Amino acid sequence: MGFLPSLCKKFLELVEILKDADPSKRGTVVVLLQDMLEVVTDMLVNEISELAELNQSSKDTGRQVFAGTEAKPSIAFPPVITAQWEEQIRRLYLLLTVKESAIEVPTNGEVRRRIAFFTNSLFMDMPRAPRVRKMLSFSVLTPYYSEETVYSKNDLEVENEDGVSIIYYLQKIYPDEWNNFMERLDCKKDSEIWEKDKNVLQLRHWASLRGQTLCRTVRGMMYYRRALMLQAFLEMASEQEILDGYKAIIVPSEEDKKDKNSQKSLYANLEAMADMKFTYVATCQNYGNQKRSGDRRATDILNLMVNNPSLRVAYIDEVEEREAGKIQKVYYSVLIKAMDNLDQEIFRIKLPGSAKLGEGKPENQNHALIFTRGEALQTIDMNQDNYLEEALKMRNLLEEFNEDHGVRPPSILGVREHIFTGSVSSLAWFMSNQETSFVTIGQRVLAKPLKVRFHYGHPDVFDRIFHFTRGGISKASRGINLSEDIFAGFNSTLRRGNVTHHEYIQVGKGRDVGLNQISLFEAKVACGNGEQTLSRDIYRLGHRFDFFRMLSFYFTTVGFYVSSMLVAVTVYAYLYGKLYLSLSGIEAAIIKYARKKGDDPLKAAMASQSLVQIGLLMTLPMVMEIGLERGFRTAIGDIIIMQLQLAPIFFTFSLGTKMHYYGRTLLHGGAKYRATGRGFVVRHEKFAENYRMYSRSHFVKGVELTTLLICYRIYGSAAPDSTAYTLLSLSMWFMVCSWLFAPFLFNPSGFEWQKIVEDWDDWTKWMSSRGGIGVPSNKSWESWWEEEQEHLQHTGIWGLIWEIILALRFFIYQYGVVYHLHVAVGDHSITVYGLSWLVIVAVMVILKIVSMGRKKFSADFQLLFRLLKSLLFIGAIAALVLMFTLLSLTVGDIFASLLAFLPTGWALVQIAQACRLLVKKIGMWGSVKALARGYEYLMGVMIFAPVAILAWFPFVSEFQTRLLYNQAFSRGLQIQRILAGGKKNK
Repeated sequence: MGFLPSLCKKFLELVEILKDADPSKRGTVVVLLQDMLEVVTDMLVNEISELAELNQSSKDTGRQVFAGTEAKPSIAFPPVITAQWEEQIRRLYLLLTVKESAIEVPTNGEVRRRIAFFTNSLFMDMPRAPRVRKMLSFSVLTPYYSEETVYSKNDLEVENEDGVSIIYYLQKIYPDEWNNFMERLDCKKDSEIWEKDKNVLQLRHWASLRGQTLCRTVRGMMYYRRALMLQAFLEMASEQEILDGYKAIIVPSEEDKKDKNSQKSLYANLEAMADMKFTYVATCQNYGNQKRSGDRRATDILNLMVNNPSLRVAYIDEVEEREAGKIQKVYYSVLIKAMDNLDQEIFRIKLPGSAKLGEGKPENQNHALIFTRGEALQTIDMNQDNYLEEALKMRNLLEEFNEDHGVRPPSILGVREHIFTGSVSSLAWFMSNQETSFVTIGQRVLAKPLKVRFHYGHPDVFDRIFHFTRGGISKASRGINLSEDIFAGFNSTLRRGNVTHHEYIQVGKGRDVGLNQISLFEAKVACGNGEQTLSRDIYRLGHRFDFFRMLSFYFTTVGFYVSSMLVAVTVYAYLYGKLYLSLSGIEAAIIKYARKKGDDPLKAAMASQSLVQIGLLMTLPMVMEIGLERGFRTAIGDIIIMQLQLAPIFFTFSLGTKMHYYGRTLLHGGAKYRATGRGFVVRHEKFAENYRMYSRSHFVKGVELTTLLICYRIYGSAAPDSTAYTLLSLSMWFMVCSWLFAPFLFNPSGFEWQKIVEDWDDWTKWMSSRGGIGVPSNKSWESWWEEEQEHLQHTGIWGLIWEIILALRFFIYQYGVVYHLHVAVGDHSITVYGLSWLVIVAVMVILKIVSMGRKKFSADFQLLFRLLKSLLFIGAIAALVLMFTLLSLTVGDIFASLLAFLPTGWALVQIAQACRLLVKKIGMWGSVKALARGYEYLMGVMIFAPVAILAWFPFVSEFQTRLLYNQAFSRGLQIQRILAGGKKNK
């Protein structure tokens, strides 16, 4: 190794002379070549005896190697100077003389990541790539509905309520890329961009390529065609054409363009070869309607086809035609391409009826399948991206269909994803790590050795012929096929297919970056798994798998959600059981008996399991995957940072989302697609919006668990200072706090006092607004409350029965607490419980009076209505005074009564909602609505008050910003300026 520095020095001197190409330095070139030969031979002299003899003989004879004569020169110097030679020799010289650190070049983190993955993937096992002419042909299919295609100028400029525009956000999140963009446009100031239409168009594309838009997806998928043309060029071109450069072929001269259709044109041959092997179809279902209505999305799609001539667009055309003397609506599946800056129809296929009967995305895919070609089909979602270096490996991936993967050939080739939206907020980072661990180490294990991997998303490559003859690539039945992707895997496995997974190629994927978006996505997946649990596909696979494969299949599909639901149900069962034992007095006797027998080992065992409930196990797959790819030191560091950024709160909150929506789907069905949105989320969500989204899934359950814990703390017999009690209650309080306050903890500017004041005004206005026909749920509490009961209107009789049975649990509070009041000391008869219902009846009567009074007097006789409410209030106060005087009622009894009667009232509301028709017939629906509104007010105040108190202290808001955007701070981004709002410079 000691010879290498000397060899590098000599080689560098040689390259420097070649760069200048000075004919007078011919002798120096000969000397350098001789010195390099001597260094190399000395390095190998001890290993190869023949080379040692040759070296000795050359020294003895005194023959000058590389010297030659003027008649017969041994070296060609100076070299023939061409543009390609100058470019290559200068690049080589630059690489050898660059002084910057390897860490600083390149400076962009995304570039470093892509280079690192590509170089690492070259060392993985992959099939040998065939020639382009012999490779399998394939198609790419992208379903599109009405998402963003290309951001318009107005989209970039418009500001949200915080004063932040998309372009301002992108400037701050991608500062280095923005500077490079400004340099390419030769603009010194931001205002110069808006002066020229050409620059504005490039700005629109620059912003669109950093969002989750169709433009970005099309650009990424067209890299396949570019890669195939490059690889075909290297195979088909002559040596001289290769020396001329691939760039000259891609941008042909005028002569080549004129001869483009000729067989003699290399450029035409390359295009023809790429088009034979690759087809890209974007199935834009509503393109026809968008075009007729003048929607700018139709214009943007047409521009994409013009800029990408090989792009094909499929859509459903609705036409009114006269048949048998009647005008009927006829549906066609149409394929178009761009020609002379206009769309030209290629195929038109009449459909038997409307193609929008089932779930939207699979119906959108199915109608366009007929337009795809080739042996393979890759399905790509609208929020995905691709990279040129990954497209170069597509030939290798397609060869997997011809490789040996066990008894059966592969029918689906799984491809890993890279989540490109996890670089700003902590939430996006959590979600990115979770998704990355699933699409890498998770699916890798599912494919081999478990053999239970299915189709979970859109990068996978299908054996097109296999699936076309066995039911297609997706099922579209409404409701049951909400998660349409995985049913393609079920269908393939049931029909003797084989699903594999491959790590050496990846596709970019955008994910949701805000808590509300993440929750909507997880709700959709949980509802989809609920429908899967009820599907015949799960039933058939469970019956046909062997025992071990069946267990693997269960725990990697619906079993995960069953387990998540059981975790929450176990907490409920534990607390309700403890509460019943404590209120009945049995717990004290059990504890006394256990102490006599010695129960310390049992306490230790029960206390140790509480550590599992804090969400630590959710991070273990991330530790393994980060450790494998970037080292275990990095993995441990990332996990510690995630704990400091309160990742357990996020994962515990997600547990509540999965449990609620999965359980509701099992009981009542009614799963539906939830649009999550794919925009840039660094904005504050209002309290009313968070309340609408999480009221039933988290807040109600969190308040219920809080009530359980408080009741057990008051009436329980366990020692509060014992270790077992502390750990068990701590884990449950952690769950309660996560469910109640995570939406505000992970909400940007969630503890700013001004935002808190605005949120309170907005929430009270929403709560007091009256509903009605045409009033949306985000404008009125009544409309939202009605929407929240839609699942009860469509469920079956058993769903209503289970809803009533589950609501009966709230009566336990009243039944147990009333016997612990000072008024009922020593009396354990059923009469006490019966008399306690008089309070409930009195409250219902008062609510009925108020409801009737509001209808009759509130509009025209407001003074009379206020007088009525005053009389009722005075009567209630008088009743309390009499009870204090005559029945020895105490202040403690009043608080205990609240713990007893508030859950009972909520149970009556739940039962009334399940028996809606009956309650309306007896005329009590208005009272139920008034009672429910009161509970919503009470729950909202309970949740809002702690947030408002913390917002009084300015350091809480600063701490939250640092916690939520630590990823941005670590990259040096100016996240405070984004949160504070920015003004565009025009």
